[in-house]
Amino acid sequence: MLPQEIIVKKRRGQALSPDEIGFFVRGLTTGEVTEGQAAALAMAICFQGLSVDERVALTLAMRDSGRTLRWDLPGPVADKHSTGGVGDNVSLMLAPALAACGVYVPMISGRGLGHTGGTLDKLSAIPGYDVRPDVATLQAVVARAGCAIIGQTDDIAPADRRLYAIRDVTGTVESIDLITASILSKKLAAGLDALVLDVKTGTGAFMQTEDEARALAQSLVAVANGAGCRTAALLTDMNEPLASAAGNALEVANAMRFLVGAEIDPHLWDVTVALGGELLALTGVAPSAEDGRARIARSFESGAAAERFGMMCAALGGPVDFVERFMEYLPAAPVVRDAPPAREGIVRAIDLRAVGNAVVELGGGRRRPEDDIDLAVGLDQLAPLGAAVGPDRPLARIHAADEAAAEAAAARLRAAYQVGDQAPPERPLILGRIGPEDVAGPEAAR
Repeated sequence: MLPQEIIVKKRRGQALSPDEIGFFVRGLTTGEVTEGQAAALAMAICFQGLSVDERVALTLAMRDSGRTLRWDLPGPVADKHSTGGVGDNVSLMLAPALAACGVYVPMISGRGLGHTGGTLDKLSAIPGYDVRPDVATLQAVVARAGCAIIGQTDDIAPADRRLYAIRDVTGTVESIDLITASILSKKLAAGLDALVLDVKTGTGAFMQTEDEARALAQSLVAVANGAGCRTAALLTDMNEPLASAAGNALEVANAMRFLVGAEIDPHLWDVTVALGGELLALTGVAPSAEDGRARIARSFESGAAAERFGMMCAALGGPVDFVERFMEYLPAAPVVRDAPPAREGIVRAIDLRAVGNAVVELGGGRRRPEDDIDLAVGLDQLAPLGAAVGPDRPLARIHAADEAAAEAAAARLRAAYQVGDQAPPERPLILGRIGPEDVAGPEAAR
């Protein structure tokens, strides 16, 4: 086969065979396919699209470009993926809760992307926590603690890493076909029995409209089930922060307060419990999502989820008493100050992308992939929609490296928050569900 002929075929709108897709992905891994050829195929896919069959073939080829994990455990292996938001630290609570319910969770997570935070960066705020252990360590920790939240290793889906870097600089990141293969190739390489997806929409999400989010969710659910992994997705609202904190160490602290029952953000509870209930039903651990939600809630209320987080943290090199003494271990910013609103009133709307970018500007995110980040900075006590704000009720509390950065962040928050005299209309947090029964598999797409 010739890479250029495959490019021409897709450019003309013809379907690629699994052999052609496999050949091209192997070339990506070995370097026989050039960056220019990879960029050309990515652009052809953007314009012409892929069928469900082609998406499945691309996902499996990228999964098989590296190592695929195998498990011999007494319970099901499952994971969750979020498409990204602001104040989205669900993984930190959900993984140990699932473990406490008998599900094994090898959660391969990523760094922050754009205005959204990354689970890997958050865990890097824990002293000693190894975010990139070798596979043997990963498997041992999952077997012992029931969960391990880590980063992608070099031998998991290497073709995806190369293709993503090319897409990032060629304007092809937003293709649903390529997003689907990128997300699922890494998740399926973890050897999962089931997967739940949190597909977000709103001002803080990559998918700004509900239609865009639904299209992505349908693609992910169809391809994952077509690849043999039982999968469902929830569409969730991201027009206000999920947690009341945004920033790496601050979101870890927020998660610890949640786990020990000291302080629980209601929207964070609702999304975490809903996703966990779906996954317990998908794995067969619970007879229904409703029963699964009750089991997840009990794992928090009993302290079992907090205990599992502590076991995972210690097994990956973190402090053995981190859950009990997390504030003593997490880095703290030297400047902490309130961000007052421009006027007194009620929060009517939030430009959540701007809030996320305020964290990036503080140093809590990256402008370029190679940038270091300040794990201590960010925002907490974020006012949600409908909150009353004024001189003594700030929009948020800013954690900054210096006064100038804090003042700049306060100005950005005032611009991001729309304050009026009346509360906004209520909007459901969970906008819909897409399960295996709602999508056409690869056979139906032929």
